[in-house]
Amino acid sequence: MSSVTPRSQDLIAPHGGTLCERYLGGQELAEERGRAADYPAWTLTERQLCDLELLLSGGFSPLVGYLNEADYQGVVHDMRLTSGLVWPMPINLDVPEGFAEGLSPGQRITLKDREGCSIAVLAVEDIYRPDRHVEAEQVFGSTDDKHPGVAYLLHQTHPVYLGGTLYGLTPPVHYDFRELRRTPAQLREHFARHGWQRVVAFQTRNPMHRAHQELTYRAARIADAHLLIQPVVGLTKPGDIDYLTRVRCYQQLLQRYPADTTMLSLLPLAMRMGGPREALWHAIIRKNHGCTHFIVGRDHAGPGKNRQGEDFYGPYDAQELVAQFGDELGIEMVPFQMMVFVEEQQQYVPADETTDNDTVLSISGTEFRRRLRAGEDIPEWFSYPEVVAELRRSYPPREQQGFTVFFTGLSGSGKSTIANALMVKLMQHGGRNVTLLDGDVIRTHLSNELGFSREHRDINVRRIGFVASEITKHRGIAICAPIAPYAQTRRQVRELVEANGGFVEVHVATPLEVCEARDRKGLYAKARAGEIKEFTGISDPYEVPENPEITLDTREYTPDEAADQVLAALREQGYL
Repeated sequence: MSSVTPRSQDLIAPHGGTLCERYLGGQELAEERGRAADYPAWTLTERQLCDLELLLSGGFSPLVGYLNEADYQGVVHDMRLTSGLVWPMPINLDVPEGFAEGLSPGQRITLKDREGCSIAVLAVEDIYRPDRHVEAEQVFGSTDDKHPGVAYLLHQTHPVYLGGTLYGLTPPVHYDFRELRRTPAQLREHFARHGWQRVVAFQTRNPMHRAHQELTYRAARIADAHLLIQPVVGLTKPGDIDYLTRVRCYQQLLQRYPADTTMLSLLPLAMRMGGPREALWHAIIRKNHGCTHFIVGRDHAGPGKNRQGEDFYGPYDAQELVAQFGDELGIEMVPFQMMVFVEEQQQYVPADETTDNDTVLSISGTEFRRRLRAGEDIPEWFSYPEVVAELRRSYPPREQQGFTVFFTGLSGSGKSTIANALMVKLMQHGGRNVTLLDGDVIRTHLSNELGFSREHRDINVRRIGFVASEITKHRGIAICAPIAPYAQTRRQVRELVEANGGFVEVHVATPLEVCEARDRKGLYAKARAGEIKEFTGISDPYEVPENPEITLDTREYTPDEAADQVLAALREQGYL
């Protein structure tokens, strides 16, 4: 097998490595494409595709592929590669046992996107099985799966990691905002061509309002630098506003900056919400893109609170870690300044410059989202009208949004009966199309090839969630009534639906003995007799929802009354 050499951009990475695009060219590309058709193929997940794009473009320099086990251990425990270079976040290709069984070091595999396009070839150098609980504790500082990075690692990552060198065949295809998608080499060339010697980068995964504009403008002035707004358009925190809407908001806001001082470029990063380590990772990525300064906010990339109601990270942990490595990496940390609006001055000022005599106006992120959902006024001192208009286009008031009502409970709990009653009442109310996705009906029409193992039940519920998310996206109402016994699968469905609208979980909490006494289908009796294996509530667990929006016990309500309880909750939450 002939060796292949990527095209190098001959750029210097932040701490001594070579920043290069990992794409083959010329005859080597044609030959490797021909061979790639015969390699084992792996279809990349959405996160893996984001990682691959930045590996191939040089955004993850000095990495030239996925970490082998020695580098992985160094990164997890010490934030350093075996070369000694700083790297805080594990980047690996995770695959199932079944796929890994057919591989061996020295072999090559083809990496494809979900459309089947061959993006790259991986020369496999290492195959290993990490301790993901140790990884979670070391990288995220917790094994609490309320942390989205921990939840993904423990519940969605495959058990086998592949390490090795990557060779790009073709860049991932993007049809949106193509003029804003610049590789590290392209950004560096742009800065050089326009004489931008000092560039401060601003990372964001949220819409930007007037306070953000003011703090970024001030940061650029303090650093005597031009400003790069580089929002993440890969995976972010579940529940975040979609990137298409956000980018339209950024484009509107960009017109409010002084001419020739600021530019917008998109970053296809899959965030881990890893707090301090993530901030350090972001700084390295921005250095690779040619920036000299990086704004680090309070609780940068923090995921919120853990199960005890405490923040996962301290408010200034991220700033301290990035500052600690600033000299070694060659990028200067600019601390985020909390900006507040002072009514008497009619302008934003740093919070630490206000006095007791100042009237400080503020709207929290939670309050802003509430006003947006309710269609209430959002003052111009908080956000520019054109930005609010873009947000309202994609996120109308709740009464105009689509939503999903997701019933979960034991077999015989009354889910389907209440769901049918709710469907009729919502159709009577009018205003939106209503679709009932009953568990039995879905198994007949969408999942008739599936059995009742845990794996197959999860697949069935995820299919229901996908259909519900599409209905919700198009501003209809989806009513789902599967058993859905597993908390992690319900969480995945919630995240999928909430990306497009509302999600209301209804736990039909009828006790097991009542469900078993009803047993119209005789299923519980067969389960007790051992004729049905893995039956929820008997030989397989039902994981009770921790924080459903609604809890119903059909011993207390008739189906009609229970449906009315759900309707009342929907009205209270603004959906009707």
